[in-house]
Amino acid sequence: MIVLNFSHPLTPEQLEKIEDLTSQKISVVKEIPVSFENMGSFVPQVKALADECALTPEEWQTQEILIVPPSLNFIAVTLIAELHGRMGYFPPIVRIRPVEGAVPPKFEVAEIIDLQAVRDRARKERHP
Repeated sequence: MIVLNFSHPLTPEQLEKIEDLTSQKISVVKEIPVSFENMGSFVPQVKALADECALTPEEWQTQEILIVPPSLNFIAVTLIAELHGRMGYFPPIVRIRPVEGAVPPKFEVAEIIDLQAVRDRARKERHP
């Protein structure tokens, strides 16, 4: 499984938790730094961000890919739309949360969210 991390670097503990939750081994972790120009359009910046993943069209469509989205909501939702176009489905994402009471702050993997399953379930809610 390929992990595309658009957030803070992942710790060995976080990577182990991801493998436990997915029951899959991580083969590659790509750390993709996110730095946007707020005065510029986000759409071309998101495209450039996805391009930085250096995956071929075939890899986007055939590899098992897990996304750790960036924390800024506008970038995250635009990135998910870009990746859906490249992959043909909504990718699963990793939700990271702060560990309560940890000093200094510490973060843990909370869950894997299967966005395609969310979409498929919601589709059934549409009225004919």
